[in-house]
Amino acid sequence: QMIASRRIEDLRPDVAKLAIQFKAEAAKQGIDVLIYCTLRDDEAQAELYAQGRTKPGKIVTNARPGESWHNHAVAWDCVPLINGKAMWSDDVAYAKLGCIGEDLGLEWAGRWTGKLREKAHFQFTGGKTIKQLVAERKRA
Repeated sequence: QMIASRRIEDLRPDVAKLAIQFKAEAAKQGIDVLIYCTLRDDEAQAELYAQGRTKPGKIVTNARPGESWHNHAVAWDCVPLINGKAMWSDDVAYAKLGCIGEDLGLEWAGRWTGKLREKAHFQFTGGKTIKQLVAERKRA
């Protein structure tokens, strides 16, 4: 069965702690935020990667299975909420969330250039590359 989790507890413990701090700081700044994707297994990643390639829809990721930070439990996607409604195009709220994430030492995909920019995506790289995480997973 495919795993595509939204549970903070499914993140690595150090990253889960950052996600909790992220939500708390957002709340302090008046932003209710929903974390809607945390851990994704390789099968779920393959499904997403197929979108816009071999399946209908627009391309939403350039990461093949195993190459997404979500596959290593160190990333989440989120959306600001207003009265419980997802505000996907609220660039002002996303900019504030980006600053909150960066202050916590996260990489915010809303700053990416030259690759798929994604306002909703935050990751904790710990100074590692995705290749290093893949190698660690193979050794484990």
